[in-house]
Amino acid sequence: MDESQLLSVFKKHTGYAFKDGQLLVNALTHTSQVNTDRQNNERLEFLGDRILALVIAQHLYEDSPKAREGEMALRLNSMVRKETCAQVARNIHLDELMKAFAGKTAVHKGVFDSQNVLGDACEAVLAAIYLDSGLEPARKFILSAWKDMLSQDNVIRKDPKSALQEWALARGLDMPVYVEVSREGPDHAPEFVMSAEVTGKGKKTGKGTSKRAAEQDAAEKFMTSKKIKF
Repeated sequence: MDESQLLSVFKKHTGYAFKDGQLLVNALTHTSQVNTDRQNNERLEFLGDRILALVIAQHLYEDSPKAREGEMALRLNSMVRKETCAQVARNIHLDELMKAFAGKTAVHKGVFDSQNVLGDACEAVLAAIYLDSGLEPARKFILSAWKDMLSQDNVIRKDPKSALQEWALARGLDMPVYVEVSREGPDHAPEFVMSAEVTGKGKKTGKGTSKRAAEQDAAEKFMTSKKIKF
């Protein structure tokens, strides 16, 4: 896939047409790609993370006039976390685009299935749109891409680790214990396996691109296995 095809397919999936195609190219270029003069997406990801937080925070402030600061903070965190960004990336087919456009410049295309890589690419694309057209088009893009999750998030969902801790404390059980099981992958895209255990109630393992993400995954699997709502 060449640059013109990349821009065309991106527009087809998202409705947004880049004026400066190099911005999208950079946004979808991961550090694992070799033999290329492209700039990777790390700087764009940094900027996109802040743009996303601003847009979602403003939306929550305006859309929920009676919500308290703590409630808005919880919703904001759930909307900007890496897992959510990765899901948005899949929804707009960034994983497929990155694999197709990478060609032979990636060490291994499996890296584009990583939640961390997809989440970073999603944030980088937001920054690319901002630099290409300004804040208002970026805001419209974000609110459209996050629309379903924002509308489904009226009931605040605790993060799995907090929910599991509250569940254990409410039943007089020991606090959940998290242990690192393994760490695999290269430094730029590690994968951690962590276990979550509540004494006498079982243990589950989870994966993530950071220890915290793996702990959250393990806690969520524990809660799901016990049919505990959170």
